[in-house]
Amino acid sequence: MVEETPPVVGTAPAVSEAPGRRDGSATLIHIATHARDEAPAGRPKETALELRNVSCWYGSFRAVKNVNLTIAKREVTALIGPSGCGKSTLLRTFNRMNDLVPSFRAEGEVLFEGKNIYDRDVDPVEIRRRIGMVFQKPNPFPKSIYENVAFGPRVNGYRGNLDELVEDCLRKAALWDEVKDKLHQSGLALSGGQQQRLCIARAIAVQPEVILMDEPASALDPRSTLQIEELMAELKREYTIIVVTHNMQQAARASDTTIFMTMDEDRAGYVVEQGDTIEIFTNPKNRLTEDYVSGRFG
Repeated sequence: MVEETPPVVGTAPAVSEAPGRRDGSATLIHIATHARDEAPAGRPKETALELRNVSCWYGSFRAVKNVNLTIAKREVTALIGPSGCGKSTLLRTFNRMNDLVPSFRAEGEVLFEGKNIYDRDVDPVEIRRRIGMVFQKPNPFPKSIYENVAFGPRVNGYRGNLDELVEDCLRKAALWDEVKDKLHQSGLALSGGQQQRLCIARAIAVQPEVILMDEPASALDPRSTLQIEELMAELKREYTIIVVTHNMQQAARASDTTIFMTMDEDRAGYVVEQGDTIEIFTNPKNRLTEDYVSGRFG
């Protein structure tokens, strides 16, 4: 008889302990192990964001329930799980983007630097400046490459050298060498991968502390996808990154920590397990996690 263990996070029904790898998922194990081997060992983790008993509602429908999480600073955290389990809803909870949906409401606390961002005295616009977002589909403004990056700092009253800031952000987004001679051309003329990196440059131009990415490479070709993953590895030196992805190889390659979500019988998403990426892909604590990362469902 298999011993029952409760989920690590949330209030979903208990699931069976994962009895180790039983299938041909050696590729994911290799990828995750390689990624973890490159990470610094023994580094104490600081907290960037903390969720305490967070539930998300759209009208009478509860989309996400009873989530408790801690997001570490200057790491890449991947949110994985089947479609419809609330990953994007949870991601947008981190910077109050869901507030733009009239029927949405949140319960619980989302702590950023010890302050609940849903308190009435918190300005959501300021939160979105400090916790930026990159969307699934590249959405550059219908402006020049230069103006795409300069727009946010201008609106926020930036008083430094704007040319230097634009160059610095484009360099951080690994785009400068490709666009330095056409800064005044439309950002819409760039390729899909270039547009997404332009959107990342635009996001970091307002000097956020956290960057949220909602499937940033899902519409890109494999080469552009790899460029985005390499970019995340560079950006985490300065920023905390939380990324939603359906690509298990991408989660294994690009993230330090992985959070697995799924749906309960009431269709509310919940967190089954959170842990170091190598542990999630090689030695998960819950059978649901093992079944998902090995492709048995999802």
